[in-house]
Amino acid sequence: MVNRPTRNFGLIENGREVGTFSGYQPRDAALKCASRGKTNIILREKGTKRLHVFKGYRERVSAPSSAPRWLPSMVWKPNVKKIGVRHLKYNQLSRNPPELLR
Repeated sequence: MVNRPTRNFGLIENGREVGTFSGYQPRDAALKCASRGKTNIILREKGTKRLHVFKGYRERVSAPSSAPRWLPSMVWKPNVKKIGVRHLKYNQLSRNPPELLR
């Protein structure tokens, strides 16, 4: 097994960073956001000037047959689709154009 470091991503809503999610890839963090009901997901990769843009949704599905007894019969399954990558001009979010953060 390869020892990969996890990366941190800040969730941006209304031009402000409202939460931090981690994962090996941006998709891992986006799935965590989608599982909390977020649909328009913009993740800023911390330590870089990259913004990862996703569309997300979640749907009710039946639990797998191998699920433990305490798990309900219906669970939420998140799904995301990557729209693209944008690049920030400045490290501070407030200095960048507002259209970039939408």
